[in-house]
Amino acid sequence: MGNEASKRFRGFLVEARKRAGLTQYELAARLKRPQSFVSKFERGERRLDVLEFREVARALGIDPIRFLRRLYREAP
Repeated sequence: MGNEASKRFRGFLVEARKRAGLTQYELAARLKRPQSFVSKFERGERRLDVLEFREVARALGIDPIRFLRRLYREAP
């Protein structure tokens, strides 16, 4: 993913977390990971692999396929 697509992906994840009414700490607890894990992928310090993305999507209660469709649909 290019830089803009990466920013959009991260922005969509932050938006999904906020829509779910979760803080980074609460999402991290659902993932059984430290809060820094969430902070780092939201800020772009680390990337999620496909399995981690699936795990995050489940924890957020979102459909990962719909999420990715939106990302690709809104890509420049």
